[in-house]
Amino acid sequence: MKTLFRHALGDTPKIRVLEFLMEGRELDYSISDIAEGAEIGRTTLFRIFDDLIKTGMIVPTREIGNAKLYKLNQKNTFIKKLIPIFDEVIFQKKKVSA
Repeated sequence: MKTLFRHALGDTPKIRVLEFLMEGRELDYSISDIAEGAEIGRTTLFRIFDDLIKTGMIVPTREIGNAKLYKLNQKNTFIKKLIPIFDEVIFQKKKVSA
Protein backbone atom coordinates (compact mmCIF):
# COMPACT_ATOMS: atom_id res chain seq x y z
CA MET A 1 0.00 0.00 0.00
CA LYS A 2 1.37 3.39 -1.01
CA THR A 3 1.50 5.78 1.93
CA LEU A 4 0.63 9.46 1.71
CA PHE A 5 4.27 10.22 2.48
CA ARG A 6 5.43 8.22 -0.56
CA HIS A 7 2.61 9.59 -2.67
CA ALA A 8 3.70 13.16 -1.91
CA LEU A 9 7.48 12.69 -2.24
CA GLY A 10 7.64 9.87 -4.77
CA ASP A 11 7.79 6.13 -4.28
CA THR A 12 11.54 5.71 -4.67
CA PRO A 13 13.88 3.38 -2.80
CA LYS A 14 15.44 6.35 -0.98
CA ILE A 15 12.05 7.63 0.18
CA ARG A 16 11.10 4.12 1.31
CA VAL A 17 14.29 3.87 3.38
CA LEU A 18 13.77 7.30 4.93
CA GLU A 19 10.14 6.48 5.69
CA PHE A 20 11.11 3.22 7.41
CA LEU A 21 13.86 4.89 9.43
CA MET A 22 11.59 7.79 10.43
CA GLU A 23 8.96 5.39 11.72
CA GLY A 24 11.54 3.76 14.00
CA ARG A 25 13.82 6.75 14.41
CA GLU A 26 14.97 5.86 17.93
CA LEU A 27 16.21 2.42 16.86
CA ASP A 28 19.18 1.26 14.82
CA TYR A 29 19.03 -1.37 12.12
CA SER A 30 21.22 -3.67 10.08
CA ILE A 31 21.33 -3.33 6.30
CA SER A 32 19.14 -6.43 6.00
CA ASP A 33 16.59 -4.96 8.43
CA ILE A 34 16.50 -1.68 6.48
CA ALA A 35 16.02 -3.44 3.13
CA GLU A 36 13.24 -5.63 4.53
CA GLY A 37 11.53 -2.78 6.39
CA ALA A 38 11.68 -0.48 3.37
CA GLU A 39 10.44 -3.32 1.14
CA ILE A 40 13.35 -3.04 -1.28
CA GLY A 41 16.05 -5.48 -2.33
CA ARG A 42 19.47 -5.45 -0.72
CA THR A 43 21.05 -4.73 -4.11
CA THR A 44 18.86 -1.66 -4.48
CA LEU A 45 19.74 -0.54 -0.96
CA PHE A 46 23.46 -0.93 -1.63
CA ARG A 47 23.05 1.25 -4.74
CA ILE A 48 21.71 4.20 -2.69
CA PHE A 49 23.39 3.51 0.66
CA ASP A 50 26.60 5.48 0.10
CA ASP A 51 24.58 8.56 -0.82
CA LEU A 52 22.51 8.29 2.38
CA ILE A 53 25.72 8.06 4.41
CA LYS A 54 27.60 10.83 2.52
CA THR A 55 24.69 13.26 2.85
CA GLY A 56 24.51 12.50 6.56
CA MET A 57 20.87 11.37 6.47
CA ILE A 58 21.80 8.10 8.15
CA VAL A 59 24.69 7.36 10.46
CA PRO A 60 26.43 4.22 11.68
CA THR A 61 25.73 3.55 15.35
CA ARG A 62 27.45 0.34 16.43
CA GLU A 63 28.60 -3.10 15.40
CA ILE A 64 27.25 -6.42 16.61
CA GLY A 65 29.55 -9.18 15.42
CA ASN A 66 29.99 -8.60 11.70
CA ALA A 67 26.80 -6.54 11.38
CA LYS A 68 26.98 -2.75 11.33
CA LEU A 69 23.90 -0.91 12.52
CA TYR A 70 22.57 2.41 11.26
CA LYS A 71 19.89 4.88 12.19
CA LEU A 72 18.31 8.09 11.00
CA ASN A 73 20.51 11.12 11.73
CA GLN A 74 18.11 13.41 13.56
CA LYS A 75 20.81 16.10 13.73
CA ASN A 76 20.93 16.41 9.92
CA THR A 77 19.33 19.70 8.79
CA PHE A 78 17.23 18.07 6.06
CA ILE A 79 16.03 15.28 8.37
CA LYS A 80 15.18 17.84 11.09
CA LYS A 81 12.83 19.54 8.62
CA LEU A 82 11.44 16.30 7.22
CA ILE A 83 10.46 14.68 10.55
CA PRO A 84 7.69 17.19 11.43
CA ILE A 85 6.25 16.80 7.92
CA PHE A 86 6.38 13.02 8.25
CA ASP A 87 4.75 13.15 11.68
CA GLU A 88 2.01 15.45 10.41
CA VAL A 89 1.25 13.15 7.48
CA ILE A 90 1.12 10.12 9.80
CA PHE A 91 -1.05 12.03 12.29
CA GLN A 92 -3.44 13.07 9.50
CA LYS A 93 -3.59 9.48 8.26
CA LYS A 94 -4.51 8.21 11.72
CA LYS A 95 -6.97 11.05 12.20
CA VAL A 96 -8.72 10.26 8.91
CA SER A 97 -8.90 6.52 9.55
CA ALA A 98 -10.09 6.87 13.17
